[in-house]
Amino acid sequence: MNIKNASYWEYKTWFHNIDFAVIGSGIVGLNCALALRKKHPRSKIVIFERGMLPSGASTKNAGFACFGSLSEILSDLQNHSEQEVIGLVQARIRGLELLRKTLGDVTLDFQLNGGFELFRSSENTLFETCLNKRAYVNKLLHPVFEADVFSEETNTFQFKNIQSTIIRNRFEGQIDTGKMVSGLLQKASEAQIHILNNAEITQLHDSGSKVNFQLNNSEELTAKQVCIATNGFAKQLLHENVQPARAQVLITKPIKNLAIKGTFHLEEGYYYFRNIDDRILLGGGRNLDIKGEETTVMKVTNLIQNKLEELLHTTILPETAFEIERRWSGIMGVGSKKKPIVKQLSEHVFCGVRLGGMGVAIGSTIGADLANLIPINTN
Repeated sequence: MNIKNASYWEYKTWFHNIDFAVIGSGIVGLNCALALRKKHPRSKIVIFERGMLPSGASTKNAGFACFGSLSEILSDLQNHSEQEVIGLVQARIRGLELLRKTLGDVTLDFQLNGGFELFRSSENTLFETCLNKRAYVNKLLHPVFEADVFSEETNTFQFKNIQSTIIRNRFEGQIDTGKMVSGLLQKASEAQIHILNNAEITQLHDSGSKVNFQLNNSEELTAKQVCIATNGFAKQLLHENVQPARAQVLITKPIKNLAIKGTFHLEEGYYYFRNIDDRILLGGGRNLDIKGEETTVMKVTNLIQNKLEELLHTTILPETAFEIERRWSGIMGVGSKKKPIVKQLSEHVFCGVRLGGMGVAIGSTIGADLANLIPINTN
């Protein structure tokens, strides 16, 4: 749409006198806009989304309501202090609680089926390390959960080529991320928040009194405040320590009498799968081509998709016939640190990015924190 040719009504309603422009309509952007509405009930809030649907990972992820497998937490402890890791887990728990409070478990189709970490038969060192460190991590996280998180169980799922013992996380759940975003969009509509799709912000400049930004490489608009919530696409607008990380996924057609239920992690979380609608959803493989997957191009590759199918045949469904129904990819935002970037960039520009693959867990609180950076008397 050429804004210069917009009617008086169109221009007045959507493009003129914008108080808050939110860039990105994923879980962070929508929660940011909802939090802004509570603080500024009479302001004009407009969300600009580059795609027909959220373009990053909010509707493309696996829907894990998780805070980290045992091996992931042990990996984090190699680069972060104990208190930092506890803080990361606490932030993920708070985010999940806020998400469930905002939408409700029925809307989210939240199910607490537990999470399970598998170890390949050849992963003896990692397997033994996790078994030996399980009690230590349980003690570390006990103040957060007031219970042991991780326990050892026997593989009863008929998975092949893995260790006979698996590690269960009884606090891990799963959601339907399409229903999640649909629910957030409905709440945004009810809150009279405008959402413009196929509206990419390509440049922005804080002039000191307002923010000028370019829409679809052509029309220039202004807003009093701008919140950037583009996560994996953040480098296109920001100079922060955040890189795009593509995650590839596939899903099978329905499988009769599917007995697998829960969320599953393999190879320190580089592979993950779950049940959904009598199907298996499987994603991961980024470790096969780390540099190649540092991209914002939405496509799948033979290298990774073939590996995912191989994993289904040899490990997950070795005795079950299946067909692949759909393949896709999503773009995460990662960096050298797991802590998200929520900060003020200039007088009128703010950002909430680098969710590190934990968008479902922390997206709600990152959105709220982003909104809370803006002074209450701003208008």
